[in-house]
Amino acid sequence: MKKSILSIAGICLLTAAVCGLTAVQAEDTARPKTAAPAQAAQTDYIYLADPTIFYDQGTYYLYGTGNSNEGFWVYTSQDLKTWKGPAGAKKGYALIKGDSFGSGKFWAPQVFLYKGVYYMAYAADEYIAIASAKSPLGPFTQEKLEKIPCDTHQIDPYIFFDDDGKVYFYHVRLDRGNRIYVAEMTPDLRQIKKETLRECVATGKNPAEAQWENTNNQDWGVIEGPTVIKRGGTYYLFYSANDYRSPDYAVGYATASSPLGPWTRDESSPILNRKLIGENGTGHGDIFTDGSGKLFYVFHTHKSNDTVHNRRTAVAELRAAEQDGKTVFSIDRNSFRFFRVDKKK
Repeated sequence: MKKSILSIAGICLLTAAVCGLTAVQAEDTARPKTAAPAQAAQTDYIYLADPTIFYDQGTYYLYGTGNSNEGFWVYTSQDLKTWKGPAGAKKGYALIKGDSFGSGKFWAPQVFLYKGVYYMAYAADEYIAIASAKSPLGPFTQEKLEKIPCDTHQIDPYIFFDDDGKVYFYHVRLDRGNRIYVAEMTPDLRQIKKETLRECVATGKNPAEAQWENTNNQDWGVIEGPTVIKRGGTYYLFYSANDYRSPDYAVGYATASSPLGPWTRDESSPILNRKLIGENGTGHGDIFTDGSGKLFYVFHTHKSNDTVHNRRTAVAELRAAEQDGKTVFSIDRNSFRFFRVDKKK
């Protein structure tokens, strides 16, 4: 999501004067120093970066980084094809600034149901917070506006619930690069157990092992956008690598026998990149299961081969196959498609 907290300054987005129009058009352009041009009014693509999909009672809810100065929009669909929105409880927003921690830089949300309550984990001001709601549409709020306690900047949260009831907090720390860490959380989701904190994956440790992760050989390596699933007794950590503005932004995964690692990169990585689907900047997404049990990966791409912003939201089926006694994941290129919003009144 970010290359460096020092090298990338925040700039303001256009305010969403009419949510029904700007929610499709606006996206976080706070990271580069040059703002992206406004999108044409007739465009029906959905422009959410760092997307996530939450499936609940027959409805798909799509969230992501959009108007990052204000909060998070949400779109809804019954079939993963026809999308409506923004449909959030407050002016189209599922979470809006002032109801929860953060003054800006609202990035990379994750929504989940825990003990009968809907929660959203998200980054704001380069910290991470968790808000709650009675509906996936929001409003997601906090009684006390606060972040998860930490001693460094962190982004890209992913909360994982293991079979034994333990909760794990995957996230990216901005420390000599974007580095994925994990720690066990307290059951109330308010803080981590510091003694369990450890690094999962970072670039630069063994360049020959994963050259695709840093194709420009940058000093500030980027590993971000974690998503974790468990299959059998193995944990799979999916992540994106390279600066998000690079055409080579791509997705791979690593495996472990414990949610705390250690993690081993899978040799089949990257499983999603521009060579596979013909679009630049493919990555930073989330895994979800549709109503029939199929696995999908929702992610973003660059606007075009010439322009990064605004990033378009896309999806593809995630395939699992057994090879040599282990599960190997791949993206079905033929299932790739962009999401579009239904403009019919």
